[in-house]
Amino acid sequence: MGNNEKFGKKLGFIGAGNMATAMMSGIVSGEIFHADEIIMSDVSDSRLAFLSEKYGVETTTDNTAVAKGAEVIILAVKPQYYTQVITEIAPFVTEEQLIITIAPGQTLSSLSERFGSDKLKIIRTMPNTPAMVGAGITAATPNANVTDDELAYVRRILGGFGISEVIGENLMDAVVSVSGSSPAYVFMFIEAMADAAVADGMPRAQAYRFAAQAVMGSAKMVLETGKHPGELKDMVCSPAGTTIEAVCVLEEKGLRSAVIEAMQACTERSRSLGK
Repeated sequence: MGNNEKFGKKLGFIGAGNMATAMMSGIVSGEIFHADEIIMSDVSDSRLAFLSEKYGVETTTDNTAVAKGAEVIILAVKPQYYTQVITEIAPFVTEEQLIITIAPGQTLSSLSERFGSDKLKIIRTMPNTPAMVGAGITAATPNANVTDDELAYVRRILGGFGISEVIGENLMDAVVSVSGSSPAYVFMFIEAMADAAVADGMPRAQAYRFAAQAVMGSAKMVLETGKHPGELKDMVCSPAGTTIEAVCVLEEKGLRSAVIEAMQACTERSRSLGK
C-alpha cells in the first residue's frame, strides 16, 4: 500500500464524529498522512465545515465519494448504520482497498456478507477515546485477505493516535469492555475521587487535577515497571496506615465485583450488537 494514484486520497473516513476526528487529528499531527491526503464524509454540513476549516481535510456529504476516492476506508459510523452505509458504498469498493471498521459487534464474516464479497480486505478494530490525546489503544483483527505488509501499514495508521495490538477476533468483545468502554469507568472513578476531595475542602478544579494525575501516574507504573498491580497496591499500603483503611472500605463495598460485573455486562452487550 501507499501508492494512492488510482484513488486520489490515502485515507477516507465515513462518519466524522468524535472518534473519527480523534483518529484523524492524531494521524495528521503524527505526520502519518498530511491533511490533503484525507477525505471525510458526514451527514452534518456544520461538522464538515468545522473539520475543513480546522484541519484542512477534504470533506463531503457523499459516502460514495470516499469509497471511490480513498485507498484506506475507515467506517466510523455507529453500528446501527452499518447496513445502510455498506449497502450504499459496496458497489464502489474494490479488492485493492483496505476497509477498517471501528464498531462493536460487527464480525468479519458479517461484514463480508454485507459487502457481498469474501475477497475484500477488512480489518476489524476497536479504538478508544484517549485517542483524542494520542494515548489510545486499538485492537486489530484482519481477515485472511489482508497481507502482513498491509496489516503493518494499518498499524502505522493506528499508531498515529496511540498503540495497537493484533488479537484474535474471539477477544474483540472483551476488548470493548476492557479498553473501548473503560474510559467511562475511569472517568467515573476520577469524578468520585474529586468529589471526596471537594467534600474535604479542596477546590474542584484542583481536585480533578490531583485525582486525574494520580490515575495517570498509577497506570504508567503498571505499564513501565512490569510489576503486578497487586504488588504495586501493596507498596502503598503501610501497616495500620491510611491507604489500607481505604482499601478495606473499597473491598467491603465491592469495588472489584462491581467492575467485573459491569465489564461482563458490557461484553455481553457488545456480542448482542452482532446478532
